[in-house]
Amino acid sequence: MAQYNPLSDEPVEMPGNVLNYPLVPLRDIVIYPHMIVPLFIGRGKSIKALEEAMMDDRKIIVTAQKHPAIEDPEPDDLFDVGTLCEALNIIKLPDGTIKVLIEGTHRVKILEYLVTDDYFAVRCERFDEIETKTIETEAMMREALSKFDKYVRATRNLPPEAYTTASTVEEPGRLADLIGSQLVLKVEMKQRILEAFTPQERLMELSAMLDEELEILDVQKKIQSQVKRQIEQTQKEYFLKEQLKAIHKELGDSEEKNEEILEIRERLKKAKLPEHAKEKVEAEMKRLSKMPPGTAEAVVVRNYIDWVLDLPWTKSTKENLVIERVKKVLDEDHYGLDKVKERIVEYLAVQKLRGEKKQSVILCLVGPPGTGKTSLGKSIARALDRKYIRASLGGVRDEAEIRGHRRTYIGSMPGRILQQMKKASTANPVFLLDEVDKMSTDFRGDPSAALLEVLDPEINHEFVDHYLEIPYDLSGVMFICTANLAQPIPAPLLDRMETIQMTSYTEEEKLNIAKIHLIPKQVEKHGLTPEAISMSDGVLLEIIRRYTRESGVRSLEREIAQLCRKHATCVVETQQKEEMEEEKKTGKKKAKKKNGEKEEIICATITRKNLSKYLGRPKYRYGHIAEKDEIGVATGMAWTQAGGEILNIEATLMPGKGSLTLTGLLGDVMKESAQAALSYARSRADDFNLNKDFFQKTDIHLHVPEGAIPKDGPSAGVSLTTALVSALTKTPADRNVAMTGEITLRGKVLPVGGIKEKVLAAHRAGIETVILPEDNEKDYMEIQPHVRRQLKVIFVTKAEQVLEAALLKQAPGKKKKSDASKGGK
Repeated sequence: MAQYNPLSDEPVEMPGNVLNYPLVPLRDIVIYPHMIVPLFIGRGKSIKALEEAMMDDRKIIVTAQKHPAIEDPEPDDLFDVGTLCEALNIIKLPDGTIKVLIEGTHRVKILEYLVTDDYFAVRCERFDEIETKTIETEAMMREALSKFDKYVRATRNLPPEAYTTASTVEEPGRLADLIGSQLVLKVEMKQRILEAFTPQERLMELSAMLDEELEILDVQKKIQSQVKRQIEQTQKEYFLKEQLKAIHKELGDSEEKNEEILEIRERLKKAKLPEHAKEKVEAEMKRLSKMPPGTAEAVVVRNYIDWVLDLPWTKSTKENLVIERVKKVLDEDHYGLDKVKERIVEYLAVQKLRGEKKQSVILCLVGPPGTGKTSLGKSIARALDRKYIRASLGGVRDEAEIRGHRRTYIGSMPGRILQQMKKASTANPVFLLDEVDKMSTDFRGDPSAALLEVLDPEINHEFVDHYLEIPYDLSGVMFICTANLAQPIPAPLLDRMETIQMTSYTEEEKLNIAKIHLIPKQVEKHGLTPEAISMSDGVLLEIIRRYTRESGVRSLEREIAQLCRKHATCVVETQQKEEMEEEKKTGKKKAKKKNGEKEEIICATITRKNLSKYLGRPKYRYGHIAEKDEIGVATGMAWTQAGGEILNIEATLMPGKGSLTLTGLLGDVMKESAQAALSYARSRADDFNLNKDFFQKTDIHLHVPEGAIPKDGPSAGVSLTTALVSALTKTPADRNVAMTGEITLRGKVLPVGGIKEKVLAAHRAGIETVILPEDNEKDYMEIQPHVRRQLKVIFVTKAEQVLEAALLKQAPGKKKKSDASKGGK
């Protein structure tokens, strides 16, 4: 008989029952003869074996793996007895796997693995079924059918038709295979049935397995019966308890004997709740007393009662509002900020006069990061001897964060307002609402709208939280809000607050803050002595100018902390070296200092020369003016989040067709200012002695340096005009004159913001003269007197005044003879 040989293309003569076929290993399944089973084949070796079979006579061997978890099995991982199958139908699926419908035909015993690399091919011995029925075989078949009938009745995994189908089978071996394929057994047990080659052995094995399965099902049934009895007992106890409650009610027995109810009653007496809150708690207690303990609803009610009783309804701390003490505490905690501290003192003085009446206004501290907004709230609480609580609203986008969730939700609880009030345990704390400008809105509601009720002094005495559902009085709370910018705050919410603008710190203020607060704090934090670090004011100014660029002092504190860390490392290394040298000399470890004995001070003197050793190379370029007066270059002043900055705005002319090019990552408003400056220059062409067709033959390029930094706003209008006119008239602009202001088409100069930061930046850069819009005079007067004394300021209303003051009348590089024509304040 010619047979397939996977190692040769030539047919090989083999004995009738010894065959060579490809093999597919299976996981968690055993296939018997006469079974038709769909398989999904995805492993590479199995797909290759199936392809080899389809090219020959569609015959293939399947056998089960001993361990299903093995992805790439070896011959030792497969059972030696499998099934010869015929592939009836094959479908390739889009994901690369193959769905094949196979039918088992014969049992086979694997004799040898011929191929194991690309796929499995084996030499096997086929066993033909010899169906001979004897009286003994008939008895075994009836016994197996009887047990299978009991199994089908006892389990819910098989339909009743399974027994009917099995009872129609006449062949003993096929009957055993059919019943075995329908039992829920492990692969090893099903494999034992497959390895029983004679029908008698197979029926004996199957009968033993059915006995074992029936015994397991019987035990399982007993367990289910016990569980059912326990559930029935629990239900019976519940009904009896309900009946007992009804009996107590008929007899008039008091339900308040319950320990939990008595405890709540005792707490209710001590809490001194308002009448409406007391009535609500008593109503909830009645509900609780009628509920079985431990139920979900009882837990919800008990949590609600606990929240109501834990809130501070009438308990208040005694306020110590002494104006002199408030001033002293604010000065101790914060250097500078005179206007802000003055407004806070005025606010507290009004509160003192109003007495028990509701507060008149909510303060909102608006300013750049690191300027002391949050710490001011702490200082106010300390000055008044009130409790201090804080809620950060940055990133909050759910209205329930403020008002809470209703009790219909699982895990519901009050909002942040009442949560913090419970934490404060007093009805009159100082409550800081931090970052109110960083709330957002989505489908869950608008938290800023929920804050309207909290921050309105006229209605916050009846604030209703969704969880509590009863009014809570917030009129005794001193609310203080903080924000970096006022613009993102919704108008209705901003209308309920009085904003106090906190501007950037000057260099002098940063210097004093570092000396009074930051250095002592960081020295103590790093375990050093006050004398451990020595640095002059000049070194501190160098750190402020070259290593930080900010409105506040957070970065400055980080740089000081780095100095302390470097020195602490040096101190520890020195001490350890001394200890090692002492141990080498004496053979004993250096004795530790006793309590009261001071360690030797290792002092670090930090100078400008060795500053880079501690902090590295400078991070920022210190603002400075241009080296010489140039044509087409004007000195402008800009406001940034980190304070003020000066900009050298450049204009250049090129032969062309009259186009205007703007570069420097400018915003739309700044681009419009450049267009306005160009239109103004063109409208005054006669005044500047320019040819009428000049603009048609010249391209203009305006550039604002530091192109990677976005810039926008109208305040560069006069600077752009000055640079453009300087380039058109070939007149150099004075580098010692810095300017800011919005320009109109008719040459009017309009007021702008950020005057303090801009003027301080010019002063820091060594500018001698600044040009400001006349309407900004009031803002200029808020700058420290010592800064104003070192500057000459020119207030203007028209662009002609700016050009007269900023443009030189002689060749570049030469200074003006006199500044008498500039008249300023």
